[in-house]
Amino acid sequence: MLPSTDDIAKFISIAPEATEGKALFFLQEASSFDEALDRFYENPDRYSNVAAASRSDSRLQSDHADMRALPPSYESHISSVNGAERVPHKNVVTEAGDVRARDEQEMQNMLLDIQIKCQIYNTDIEPEHEASEFMACTCEIHQYRRRKVARLDVQEMWSKAVMYPGEKAYHDCYQSSVFSNNPYIRIPSAYGIAYTTLQRPDATRYTNSVRQTIALNVALNNKSQATIDAMEPQCDIWALDEPDNASATSSPVVNKSAPAPSSIGPLKSSKLSNFRRALSISSLNKSSSKTEEMFTRARKLRREILEEENGRWPDLEWRRIVAAYQEKVGMKQKIAELRAKRPIQYLHMLRAGYFEPIPIDWATRASNPLKFRIDGLSGWRGITPAWRGYENTAEERLYWVLNHREGNTGPRMKPDMISALEMARARMATAVEPPPAYYSMDDTFRLQRLPESYSLQVMPPPFTPFDLPETATDNTMILLDVSGSMDFDPLRPLYTQYLVTGFARSNQPKNKDVAKAIIRRFTDAMSIHDQNLHGYQLVTFANKADYIGFINHSNFNDMWRNVKLGGGTRVMTGWQKIKDLHFQKHSESAIYHPVYGWQAGPRTPMLRLLLLLDGEATDMDEFELDLLGLSWVHVTIFLIGVDGCPHHHRHANELQRISEVNPHVSFVDAQGNAPERYVTHELLKRHLGYDVPMAEFERLEHWPASAEPPVYQE
Repeated sequence: MLPSTDDIAKFISIAPEATEGKALFFLQEASSFDEALDRFYENPDRYSNVAAASRSDSRLQSDHADMRALPPSYESHISSVNGAERVPHKNVVTEAGDVRARDEQEMQNMLLDIQIKCQIYNTDIEPEHEASEFMACTCEIHQYRRRKVARLDVQEMWSKAVMYPGEKAYHDCYQSSVFSNNPYIRIPSAYGIAYTTLQRPDATRYTNSVRQTIALNVALNNKSQATIDAMEPQCDIWALDEPDNASATSSPVVNKSAPAPSSIGPLKSSKLSNFRRALSISSLNKSSSKTEEMFTRARKLRREILEEENGRWPDLEWRRIVAAYQEKVGMKQKIAELRAKRPIQYLHMLRAGYFEPIPIDWATRASNPLKFRIDGLSGWRGITPAWRGYENTAEERLYWVLNHREGNTGPRMKPDMISALEMARARMATAVEPPPAYYSMDDTFRLQRLPESYSLQVMPPPFTPFDLPETATDNTMILLDVSGSMDFDPLRPLYTQYLVTGFARSNQPKNKDVAKAIIRRFTDAMSIHDQNLHGYQLVTFANKADYIGFINHSNFNDMWRNVKLGGGTRVMTGWQKIKDLHFQKHSESAIYHPVYGWQAGPRTPMLRLLLLLDGEATDMDEFELDLLGLSWVHVTIFLIGVDGCPHHHRHANELQRISEVNPHVSFVDAQGNAPERYVTHELLKRHLGYDVPMAEFERLEHWPASAEPPVYQE
């Protein structure tokens, strides 16, 4: 085509990364504007050789621009952080997510507060209160339900952004079973017949409700996945301009074997044959029209994918980071197959950021696209076709990644609520007496003069090293959960079938006391092993992260006074602080990306992290997702639990599954009155990366009398 100045301006407005010269070349070589745009997104450098011959100075200018686009080092980032930055990429999913994030956490907190006041301890049960006037009742339950109704516009916006073609949105607000699209409308309630205004869940009814919900989730997930698989393009959208595919849209070929027209006159034919010929022509036209429509949709889909990819990853450095992430997570080949064979699903997940590292900005947000609640009953959707049954979008993405890694031997399904609880009870039943060789009179429960003996413990599997043993350049740090539960009296849930009906006190030390004892033993042993009297950096986290400083044998009690307890359990805030401290120390071997944060280089020292938890963090799935893409960190998790608590063992099972797929993560757990020497020994094995002999461990336990560690001054 012969492009005009308006054509060139329009081209650059749609593809701002193109220069005027590049736009001119693409438009001149194409027969239409859309074809030129498609060719550009398919290969922006298609005519680079031609352009270079006539405009070498433009190429030099482009090279300088590429250099400016590279992520800065730590020092340059600090100096230029307030300068000009790239406008964040937006699409329908991110825009809906921004709107949803405004009050998502507030709604979740509101529901949790009401559940606690109504003594409802299963998080999937919403309180019910029957009242003759929905709008007139001023109770907290109806206030929450009215907030849900007021939020329907947000829910509709989110549904439209993440729904696949042909799906219908629904909700659970003021619906009748006759006109509802909600497939869960016939699931029985966990509540019985109401004779009072405030209802309590019934264990038998709740079990029946959960079983039917699980079965429906499986059926709907299978149906949705099969439906969207069948809707994927039947042609290769990346080869539409090749001759074989292009001929499919051309005019029909004339049948050369058909008889030629008579020179005398038209052949005689019956009315029936004329009718058949007319039907044949009509069918051929319809088939050609459908084929053309199919190829039009395919071209549109291809263009949307290319626009999204170029918007998300606008330069070469961006794409290098994304490619490295996909390689480390083990999804590179699977993602390429998805892009080629299931482009509709690829585009949906691309818009949700499934194929790239987690943005660092999400770690400090109260709510982000990986903290959104998924609820099939209420109609709050996930991203993948089989989203039902997950608790939140982070858990959904985590299991999608686990199921699409190279070398995966079979599908890893998230255990449903009943299966998870049964597996937790089965694990709890395997607990045995801890090894007597580790018994000590200075264990915390003995120092507190508790009358109980050692609790039964689930023995960890035999230690198997994966990462290289610790070296002198490795960086050891400690991340401690200081949420409110650390200071609570230890309580275990009481179950009737699968319904929590109350809690019972466990006669054991508070979790904060056990954590303090383990950190003291661990840092003393590490200081002797590393000959490091300076100590190790300690970071705490709850709703936010706090840097405590270096702790060592001499200043331990003084530094511990700075540890403040209370709040939620947001491990990503602490993890972000840990990464910042590590890379500030080793910035010369890494680069900083404005969206994805620090990227380790080949010479970046290994970070060895000890993480202490007393339960499941609200963003634990997000943390596990982040670790899957990192090879420069080894995390050893110590999980503190209440004696005989199924919730502790359920979380331990989840950590076990993660450690099986990510060898850079290992964990040790203890419940009740724990043998702290045994816990410390097992932690040291995993942290140091080799099977520490008992004799060496006993040597590491005794602080040399001649050693006078300095008190670190901030």
